[in-house]
This record gives sequence, C-alpha cells and structure tokens, in this order.
Amino acid sequence: MLTELHIRDFAIIDELQLAFAPGFTVLTGETGAGKSIIIDAVELVLGGRADTTVVRAGADQAIVEAAFRLAPEHQAAVAPVLEREELQGDEDDLLLLGREVRLNGRNVCRINGRTVTLALLREVADGLVDIHGQSEHLSLLRVSQHVNLLDRYAELWPLRTQVAGKVAQVRAVRRELADLLRSEQELARRADLLQFQVGEIQAAALEPGEEETLAEERLRLTNAEQLAELAGEALQALEGGGEEASSALDMLGVALRALERLARVDPAQEPQSKAAENVYYQAQELVRGVHAYQDEIEYSPHRLQEVEDRLALIRRLERKYGAKIPDVLAHAERSARELEAITHSEERVEELRVEEGRLLAELSGLAVDLSIRRRDAAERLAAGIETELGDLRMEGARFGVGFEWREDEQGVPVTESLVSNLQSLFGESTNVRVDEWVGKRVAFDSTGIDHLEFLVSPNPGEPLKPMAKIASGGETSRLMLALKTVLSRADETPTLIFDEIDQGIGGRVGATVGEKLWQLAAGTGPGGLRHQVLCVTHLPQLAAFGDAHFHVEKHVEQTEEGERTVTRVLHLEGQAQVEELVQMLGAAGEAATRSAEEILAQVAARKA
Repeated sequence: MLTELHIRDFAIIDELQLAFAPGFTVLTGETGAGKSIIIDAVELVLGGRADTTVVRAGADQAIVEAAFRLAPEHQAAVAPVLEREELQGDEDDLLLLGREVRLNGRNVCRINGRTVTLALLREVADGLVDIHGQSEHLSLLRVSQHVNLLDRYAELWPLRTQVAGKVAQVRAVRRELADLLRSEQELARRADLLQFQVGEIQAAALEPGEEETLAEERLRLTNAEQLAELAGEALQALEGGGEEASSALDMLGVALRALERLARVDPAQEPQSKAAENVYYQAQELVRGVHAYQDEIEYSPHRLQEVEDRLALIRRLERKYGAKIPDVLAHAERSARELEAITHSEERVEELRVEEGRLLAELSGLAVDLSIRRRDAAERLAAGIETELGDLRMEGARFGVGFEWREDEQGVPVTESLVSNLQSLFGESTNVRVDEWVGKRVAFDSTGIDHLEFLVSPNPGEPLKPMAKIASGGETSRLMLALKTVLSRADETPTLIFDEIDQGIGGRVGATVGEKLWQLAAGTGPGGLRHQVLCVTHLPQLAAFGDAHFHVEKHVEQTEEGERTVTRVLHLEGQAQVEELVQMLGAAGEAATRSAEEILAQVAARKA
C-alpha cells in the first residue's frame, strides 16, 4: 500500500508530506484547493505523462516521491525485476519511487534512490495503484483487461494457463512449418547454395592450425637465400675456423682439455671442468641443429607458389564463411544440417502437420471448456453487479458480458463429439450454442477463443452497450464502484484511488457509496480482498465513512517576491472533522452541527 507521499514545487503545492494508513482515507476541501493535484502527483510518480507545466512558478523542477509497503504477493512479482536491474532496497517489503520534472524538459525517474528509465519505472509500478479519475484511466475501462478480471473472479486462471501453454506449442509448430513450407523454387535455390558451400569447404580439406603453419613455411621459402647464408656464417664461426683463426669448437676443446688437467692437479676445480664439458657438448648440439636447419632450407619457387595458393584459398573461404578455419568448418557443419533438413523436409512437414492437428484438438477442448465456464461466471458476475447498482439507486440498470467467437481458417476446430461432451458436462444452464460452430474453426490467442467485453445499460429499456461508451458522470462513477465491489476478490491492486466518484450523485446515494468504499477497504464482502482506498469527495455523507480524513486547503502567503498561493493538508479528527462536515453541508449553526454529528454517529453504528 501507499504509505508516504512527498510533493515539492508541483503545480500550486510548494511542499507537502503525507502519511497514509491502511483502510479508507478521504480528502475534502473547496474546489481548486489541490485535491486532484495530489492524485495527479501520484499518477506522475507511477510513470504518468510528464509536462513542464506542472513545475511550480519560480521553481526549477517538480519532485514527487512515494513509499510503498508491499504484500508478499507483490514482493514476489517485483523482486525479480529489482534483482535483474540491481535495484534492491534496504527492506524487501519497502519500495521507493521518485520522479523529477525539470523546466529544461528532462525528467528523471528513480527506484529505491537509483536513476532508471521511464519504461522500467512503469514496469515496477504496474499493479500498485488503480486510479479512477475524471479522465477515466481505470483498468476496468480497458477492454483488454476484461477477460483477465473475469477469469480471476471465476478462479479460472489454472485452466487459462493450460490454454496459454497449448497455444505456445501450436505457435512453435507453426513457425517451424512456415520455415519449411517456403516456395519450392526458394528451397531448391537454398539447397543448391548449401550444397555448393558444403562441397567447397569439404574439397578444401581444411585443418585447424594449418594457416599458421603455412605462413611460417612461406616465410622460410621467401627468405631462403638469406637464411642459408646466415646459417653458413654461424657454422663457419662454430666449426669452420681458418688459417689465421680457430673455430669456436676448437677453442672450446682447448679450454676443456686445459681445465681437465687443472682439475687433476687441483681437485677443487672439478666443477669448472664439468661446466666446460657441458658447454662443449652443447656447442656440438648447436652445430648439429644448425646443420639440420641448413639442410631443410630449400629455395623452391614451385613450393612457394603452392603455399601462396593454399593461403589464398584459406583466406577466400574465411572471407565468405568465417574469421578463422574453425569458423569455416562450423559453417560447413551448420549448412550440412540445414541441407539435410531441406532434403528430408517432406517427411518433417508431414510430422509437423500431424503434431499441429493433435495440438489443435487438445487446445479446442481446453478453450471451449474455458469459454463455457466463463459464460457461467459472467451470469453470476452480472447478477452481483446489478444488485450493487440497485443499492446505488440504479435499480433499472443492467450489466452483461458480451462474448464473441470469430471464425478463422487457422483456428481451432469445433467437433460434434466435443460439443456433446461439454453439453453432457454442463447441461443447458450455460446457454452456449457451441453446436452452431460444429465443423467450423474459431480464432484463438493466449487467452483462449473468447473476445469479450463488459456491457451496461444504465436505464430501463435501453440495450446493453460497451461500458466505455456509456453516459459519463454519476452513472459512470456508480458503475465503477459496483464493479470494484463485486470484483474486489479478483482485483489484486492493493491501492484504489477514486477522484470525485460522487460526481452527479446526491447525499442519499453518497452514504451508500461511502459504505461501499469502506467495505472495499475493510474487505467485508464475501471473499473480498482488503484494499487501501483513497477518495476525493464533496459529499459529507461519503466523507463520514473515512477511517482517516484529510482537509486540503489553499491560501495566500506573503513572500519576499510577493503573494503566493500554497496548498496545505490537515489531518482532521474529533471536533475538527465535525466542523469540516458542517462546511460540506453548506449550513451553519447548532442544527448543522447536530446534523454532522448524527451523520458520524450513523456511520459509526453502521461500521460496527
């Protein structure tokens, strides 16, 4: 739930710090005092549209910060996102959201004190608060949400999950089929290309590491004359000698013999003699190694050309198929597998068609079952909402759920045996004429085969129409409240905000609306969830039901720059609340005070 709200330099609010508790909270005050501005600030911090016009005159930026305490189910939903983005807070159940709107057009979003994108803020904030304002941004008016609300109300989510899983399997099979069922010419061209590529790479008989070995050999062949000359110079110095100079081996031999005689005279010099012996033998090994290298040196233009040609082939294949020889070989392996798949595509196509038919038959049974259960639940939902509307002085209003199946040649089949099984299971109570679809195919998506929408008729004699198109004002407000009351067990949104839900209704209905809102907060309905409810109202009969009462007022302050309008919020209790209700009644004197006290007494008795 929403526990704290901090607003600074937002519209006419200079600085405001509000603490909210569980239960039903009402905000009252004169028109224009800033009640709806507070709701706008909540919308902003949840990821709503930002506009520089919200920045208070004379300020550089507007700041809104909100703190939420999360129930375990919401922690489970939000935690993976926070962990993925490394945004965990100090407490698992505490979520801090922030938004800054600056005059230069930039706006900054924060989660747990760290800057994030607007998309990520919206992802985390989704499902925390549902705002029903005069702009009608309520989830109940989004047709795409109607099927979700009905399924939660009817506790059909497990069956819905099975349908979604089967749909995913069908789509995977169809994707593979689509890849295989390209035009024969395209497949033939692809097969020719793959065959050429595989043949070209296999004919080259590439070996990993071959390119480096060839590069070394080319270096030797290219510099053969210079290498032979240098090896000869080394051998001449090591063993050749001459008339005027001895070779290195000869001089080492002289030194070795002298040290051996020295060691016989002075045994302490034996290590020096052994060291000289080792050096002499190493020099001999060096001479043999240089001789072997010199013998390998061959100036062969023919072999050099062979190496150049081989390296050119390797590099051409690398330009076409991969950066190095292992990449080229891997490309050949992939191409061979694809060629094998194309060669045997007819057999695979037949296997996939059989698999698609089996999956569609299973999906058909699950989806039609889900549809019939939804229609049963829709009748119960309609009856409950019409009862609530009667309590709200809309006795003649009707509610319904419009269902539509759409024919699609790629859809799920409806068979006679399926219809018989379902009718024997559910009987005629569902009023579902699925037998009219026998032999046809019905379009589907991850929610099933139903396209459904909530319908209402506010006045007797009028046909049911889509809820989003009905009359606005008091009828819309009461309808929203009736829906929220009945769907409270399906609606998992912890905080519900109603901005002037009393628009267009009078005091008698206002008391009923207040009681309904308090029941939403108390969770007193059958199986109902407990919500935190905030409501902006002008009706004293409704405001009296608040567990907490805030009065919003604006007044003019004298500053160094001149007069400024500011908004203040007062928490009302006891006599202060009575005086506020007197003001809302539009009366004065002892009679008005007694009326306000009577309203509070009646509410207390009703709650008890």
